[in-house]
Amino acid sequence: MREMAAWTTALPLLLVAALVTVEDMISAPSCEMSGHAGGDSSNPDDLKVMMVADLLLQGSDAGFADVYFRDLFISKFFKKSYERFKPDMLLVLGDISARGSELTKSKWSTVLQQFENMLGPFVGLPLHIVLGDRDVGRCNKLDERFVSQIASHLPGLDSAGCSAFEIGNISFVSLNAVALLCSNNALRVGVEKAIERESVDLRTQMKDATREATEPNAERASFSFASWRDNEMASGSGPVLLLHFPLHWKTRSNSGMINVVEEDLWHYTSEDLRSSEDRDMDLGPYEFKHTLPLNATEYIFQALKPRIVFSAHAHSFCDHAHSDGTREVTVPAMTWAARGNPGFVVVTFGQNKAVTVNKCSLATESQVAMAYMFIFILSIATILVMRWSHV
Repeated sequence: MREMAAWTTALPLLLVAALVTVEDMISAPSCEMSGHAGGDSSNPDDLKVMMVADLLLQGSDAGFADVYFRDLFISKFFKKSYERFKPDMLLVLGDISARGSELTKSKWSTVLQQFENMLGPFVGLPLHIVLGDRDVGRCNKLDERFVSQIASHLPGLDSAGCSAFEIGNISFVSLNAVALLCSNNALRVGVEKAIERESVDLRTQMKDATREATEPNAERASFSFASWRDNEMASGSGPVLLLHFPLHWKTRSNSGMINVVEEDLWHYTSEDLRSSEDRDMDLGPYEFKHTLPLNATEYIFQALKPRIVFSAHAHSFCDHAHSDGTREVTVPAMTWAARGNPGFVVVTFGQNKAVTVNKCSLATESQVAMAYMFIFILSIATILVMRWSHV
């Protein structure tokens, strides 16, 4: 009887231990390296960046389940990810809001507050947020003043929603890819000016470095603006490029044929032409035909020669090389609203130019629900056993 009493006394402690263990397991990310790092990247001065996308936050419109279940677990995901990787920076590749283009200024503030409440230990880190289509709207709703207003509340963005910054000796260029889909608008002109400005700066730096190496005592040569088509920089010699939409790319079918991925998101795809109410009901994965047009992609490649490209929007992970060898990594959605497997990437930029990409997956909503159902059943069983032991 004493042994039975001791065992039943220990049951609550075992239940608590099981709860802690299960919660730790379902909130911890499962990660694996994608591709090859291209060399040993273990220098303590390497830059480690966590990249997330498509959080699709509801702000003041968030329901009870969002606030007390989904948001709570996203917060735990952030905390566990920070504890594991200790990143130096956080990047959000667009669609931080589920329907930001329909929100007032005050409601946008609640979205940002909701996001900040999730960050936990990330609050003190450098942060950059890219604009997505759900943040600022589709072409027929794209408003220059609204974009400028939203951009003014996000770190480092100019009035067109673009940015160029450097951290840990790594140069980044962030573009408003939504505007590049829309012809004949002031925002697109602003984005193209940002691209040209960065292209000129990159070529000036390269020209100065080359001249100083060959003629160390010579005066700095004057540099006049040249067309982006004349850019002779090598592929991969430019900055890290951050976008919401993936660039235009090609796929190879099982038969070996090359298929061009359709790029026209706004006119030929029914997925994004539905009403906002319908989209809120079904936020499933996009297909990879939602990409920037071919001409915009070629323009970016020629002008910037990006070292590597990071994009989002597709709600799923992809790691591939373009025809010129440029690597593009598409970051999965970090939300259960997308109906896929939520996740993120952690990227290490090595001092030896190596780039290591870790793809991380998070527990799905159904997995979390099943885990708590297991704990619930275990709790009921514990109560019944304890009552039986006292009979």
